[in-house]
Amino acid sequence: MRALTAVAGALLEAWQEVRVHRTRVLLSLVGVAVAVCSLTTVVALGAIVQQANQELSERQSGRPASLTVSAYRTDGATLETSAMDAAWNDVIERYDVSYASRALSTVQAVPFTDGIVQVSTQAVDQPYGEMHRVQLTEGEWFTDLDASQLAPRLIVNQVFWERMGRPSLDAHPVVALGGQGIPNAASGIPAGGVRAVVVGVTPSSSWDTEPSMFMLADQLQVMQRAAAGERGASAAELADPYGGAAMPRYEMWVPPELSAQLTDMVKRDLAGALGDGVEVTVDRQDWATYGEDPFLVTKMVVIGIAVLVLLLGALGLVNIALVTVKQRVREIGIRRSFGATANRVFFAVMLESVVATVAAGAGGVIVSILVVQSPAVRDLIGQGMVSDFPPFPVDAAITGLVAATVVGAIAGLLPALVAVRVKVIDAIRY
Repeated sequence: MRALTAVAGALLEAWQEVRVHRTRVLLSLVGVAVAVCSLTTVVALGAIVQQANQELSERQSGRPASLTVSAYRTDGATLETSAMDAAWNDVIERYDVSYASRALSTVQAVPFTDGIVQVSTQAVDQPYGEMHRVQLTEGEWFTDLDASQLAPRLIVNQVFWERMGRPSLDAHPVVALGGQGIPNAASGIPAGGVRAVVVGVTPSSSWDTEPSMFMLADQLQVMQRAAAGERGASAAELADPYGGAAMPRYEMWVPPELSAQLTDMVKRDLAGALGDGVEVTVDRQDWATYGEDPFLVTKMVVIGIAVLVLLLGALGLVNIALVTVKQRVREIGIRRSFGATANRVFFAVMLESVVATVAAGAGGVIVSILVVQSPAVRDLIGQGMVSDFPPFPVDAAITGLVAATVVGAIAGLLPALVAVRVKVIDAIRY
């Protein structure tokens, strides 16, 4: 209790000294506040940059843990895609996987005002958008209702949308798919074509100059079968749900802690369903697969900048504190003559520095929060790549306050030692 009272008294005395010398304190702590603000801001912005890199990786390879499934016949024959689809659906239902999708890259003929263009197309299932963080600038991702519509639904990129004339999606703009013949006078759809409705628009990067689009895999199958029937295809061609295109990629997003177990079970079940002579592979390729942290370089750069900023702030404060103690030699001598012990003088001088820097650090953290949370800074750092902005990291605020305390203790230690060595007689004569 006595020790607690002594500490409380020392802190109160230090705060009173800060109030008495507030002009000097404010001038000396500007550098500390700026340093702590810079440190906290760098750490917080580093979290946003890491989130941007993580989301960019997840758009390409999926979220942790994403399992990619493929199968092929070892005798070189073609594996029936209908059999693979059936086995895949059984596995998804058996293990109650909520996020699973096929992904097939193909092309579709689309008539624009300047001619027919072969548009790169990704045929996927509805969960794909959540699995790969697909961003939209207009409209919305495919819904369960879209899958039941007779007219295929499309999500096009910005280039495609602009070539359409940027129509309002509320008007349900129509696109003709697959037709190569002369447009029908009534419908405007080329012979052999299918009317599709645009429901969403994805952003296009600066280097993306060609139109592209997403559509649902089931609706692609219906289109391909209809087109095969119109041209009098054989029974084998009619049975091919993808119209002779390559087999799609099969993906599922599962909890990371279950990924290893599900990998073995999915591989076993698919191999058993597809029969002998079929090789099944299940791979995990998301960013969390690798043993080393892929964002370690970013973290190290952020830590290095933060430490440099902190050291610069600490050096400035130490210089100011030493000059200040030299100016307070007479005051310290008088306090010693009235009975203040060396320990009391030491802790008073050091705690004065600590209390002041903690106050400055709190101000720096508040300014940092206001800066990092501002929409302008988020847009500048995120560059449109971050859809789930992280909240202001608590560890950044704690780091700033701890750094302010440490800087105050270090900056106050040397002046406190100088103050203790002051002789009473010499100090009074000063």
